[in-house]
Amino acid sequence: MATKKQFGSFEEMLSGSDVPLLVDFYAPWCGPCQMMAKILEQVNAQMGQQLKVVKINTDNYPALATQYQIHALPTLVLFKQGEPVERIEGVMPADRLIQRLKTLVE
Repeated sequence: MATKKQFGSFEEMLSGSDVPLLVDFYAPWCGPCQMMAKILEQVNAQMGQQLKVVKINTDNYPALATQYQIHALPTLVLFKQGEPVERIEGVMPADRLIQRLKTLVE
């Protein structure tokens, strides 16, 4: 399960993480985002030691969505050492997503 946490700033959360962060930019009204939530639970179950899954509701944080040029939902952005290194738009099956992420976090 993705962790629900309050944070002072997004940048603070990125820089304070000792593992890569997979940020799920989503909205509660987005159907494909609901599908992605279950897929991300599988990702977290298999890769929880290698990365953290963080969900950002773009309705609540529109400035972050603008800053990272989120135009489609869901959009996943993998951050390593505070920098975005990969961007995935739309729904992707769990096995393909895990395979793709493993090459990026190892």
